[in-house]
This record gives sequence, C-alpha cells and structure tokens, in this order.
Amino acid sequence: MNITVKFFARYREALGVDSLKVQGDFATVDDVRVLLAQRNGAEVLEEQNLMCARNEELCQLDEPLADGDEVAFFPTVTGG
Repeated sequence: MNITVKFFARYREALGVDSLKVQGDFATVDDVRVLLAQRNGAEVLEEQNLMCARNEELCQLDEPLADGDEVAFFPTVTGG
C-alpha cells in the first residue's frame, strides 16, 4: 500500500519535510503514525492532541486506509 503523508505547522518544522510517501501494510491512520513516530525527530507524532485527516477530511486515528490515500498530521489549533 502506498500512502502520501503531509505534515503541517510545527510538525512540518520538527520533521523538516512537507510530505513523504510510505509503503507498507497499513490498516489505519494510526498505523502510519506509529511507523513515523519511531523515526528520529518524529516524536511530535506521539502527542495526545494530534489531529489527522484522510483525503482532506478530518478523521480519527482508527480511520481505515486504502492504497493511494493521503494522510495529514497537524497539531490542534488554539485561538486567542
């Protein structure tokens, strides 16, 4: 399965990339997150308030994936 992963805000800054492609047997968005969180510098993906989207629609980490999907990770947004 090929998945495109996009990062926004401070996640992009922490990882040093806007996006990347990953391959593997991913059942859910969380499977992608877990794989990436194990990489050097990607500890930010272990935050509890992490937000995610699948194919540009907000979702939960247990959202199922299909080949060719796009996943995005971004921190929660707070206003002031």
